[in-house]
Amino acid sequence: MGNDTVRTPPADGAAERRSEQRGWYFYDWACSVYSTSVLTVFLGPYLTSVAKSAADADGYVHPLGIPVRAGSFFAYSVSLSVIVAVLVMPLVGAAADRTGRKKPLLAAAAYTGATATAAMFFLDGDRYLLGGALLVVANAAQSVAMMLYNSYLPQIAPPDQRDAVSSRGWAFGYAAGSLVLVANLVLYTGHESFGLSESAAVRICLASAGLWWGAFAIIPLRRLRDRRTAGGEAALPGFRQLAATVRDMRRHPLTLSFLLAYLVYNDGIQTVISQASIYGSEELGLEQSTLIGAVLLVQVLAVAGALAMGRLARAYGAKRTILGSLVAWTVTLAAGYFLPAGAPVWFFALAAGIGLVLGGSQALSRSLFSHLIPPGREAEYFSAYEMSDRGMSWLGPLLFGITYQLTGSYRDAIISLVVFFVLGFALLARVPVRRAIGEAGNPVPDRI
Repeated sequence: MGNDTVRTPPADGAAERRSEQRGWYFYDWACSVYSTSVLTVFLGPYLTSVAKSAADADGYVHPLGIPVRAGSFFAYSVSLSVIVAVLVMPLVGAAADRTGRKKPLLAAAAYTGATATAAMFFLDGDRYLLGGALLVVANAAQSVAMMLYNSYLPQIAPPDQRDAVSSRGWAFGYAAGSLVLVANLVLYTGHESFGLSESAAVRICLASAGLWWGAFAIIPLRRLRDRRTAGGEAALPGFRQLAATVRDMRRHPLTLSFLLAYLVYNDGIQTVISQASIYGSEELGLEQSTLIGAVLLVQVLAVAGALAMGRLARAYGAKRTILGSLVAWTVTLAAGYFLPAGAPVWFFALAAGIGLVLGGSQALSRSLFSHLIPPGREAEYFSAYEMSDRGMSWLGPLLFGITYQLTGSYRDAIISLVVFFVLGFALLARVPVRRAIGEAGNPVPDRI
């Protein structure tokens, strides 16, 4: 047995567990920069501009001979990355659980994603195919790595600590996103004073996220430990493994009930995040600098929000705190419907509301789900959770788009998303989480 592989932590392993937890936080610190700087801010507009430079006279590019509007290339690339992740995650999750070798798989996924992101430095001219391929690889690798990272939570934190540990992880991620985004914005807005073209500045911002991801991933990979498992069966291929995971989850219907509730309200959360900038620019007439500033404000306040909601969960339980956050989301959307056009201060107020509930909603959902997983199936079940988080959030954008198409109003489109939070609240409220934890074979915390 190697030094990395143990059956159980030592009886007096509190210090070792804390060391693992601190290392675990740093993976969020490492990879969240990709989500913030690359996906949310820079890559979409830049890859679209590269695709447009390669387009024909009708505005189409032709990957693999398929005509695609240049303006849609980024969205299609993201969709393809989700399909790849959905195929790979169940396979990797089952292999991680059955071999106990999570850390090599986490390292492979993290450095595949980091390398692809760093290689975005070479995305210039009309290299839209290179950009699409790197996006697919980086985004799919990020999803796989996050699934493995999340699956460590039940192993490194006892039940009564998971809300706090999960919240600190999210806070670390938002703090890193804020720090790097500030540096990126300084470089981007002042690129001429640095002797750089706008394209070069963007490519440096993209590549720096990959370098940051790879550099700080070393910390969790040094501190996290693999744990031996009883089984050693081979994982099944792609969809067969996903089907096997779903069949096993049917033996735990209350766990599935929580996952359904999470799928619904998280769809609303992800849609608000992705569509808020469109609402700000198209409906409220705000400038790009205002929108980027609002993204930064969300990142900063999400740190405080995640930590504050972690404390609320200690006092009131994770389920009640999540339910309260869904009420706050509903109120925030209602306020957003009435925002006056051309008034940045009110849009910043909306961003502040989103930031305060965003991190806590996600952190506590992750920790609550960790209680509902049968022991030894952590990575496999978190693959389903990660697909709910990243792969199934399409109904919200669809409803947003249909509402705008029918009404011509982004205000109506944004308020239509309230249905996800109301329905998610109703579904989550019906889940008896204490009984669900017991039926999954886990100890029930005093407050949940």
